[in-house]
Amino acid sequence: MIAITDRVRFVETDLMGVVHHSNYLRWFEMARVEYLRRANVLLPELMSAGILFPITDIQCKYVQSAHFDELIRIEAELVDFSRVKLCFEYRVLRDEDQVLLAEGSTQNVFTGNNGRIVRLPLIYHDRIEALRQAKDGGKA
Repeated sequence: MIAITDRVRFVETDLMGVVHHSNYLRWFEMARVEYLRRANVLLPELMSAGILFPITDIQCKYVQSAHFDELIRIEAELVDFSRVKLCFEYRVLRDEDQVLLAEGSTQNVFTGNNGRIVRLPLIYHDRIEALRQAKDGGKA
């Protein structure tokens, strides 16, 4: 599991100062990309190798609202992983009191530029698996 913190921006809120629901999906993406970065798997490198990983499933349960200027903690845990897919679970918490704001999951598959599923090369698979197996999972 990894965690990142961020502050809710005004542009992410509606007229009531409440975060628009679409931003939680963007926060999931931020945590997912950070997980891969900590595994030393960089998106530009994957794309240069002709490997994409589109989302094929996404879920989000909204529990409480986040508001403008709150510090949030976004946690990502890799719960299922193979050479053809990645499945993450996420939690978004208000950092101040650790109140759960939202939780969700995503599934990505690895594809080539043609959209067909491919097997992730071992060099990348092994890096991700090493982080997954690490005792602390690279916690922040």
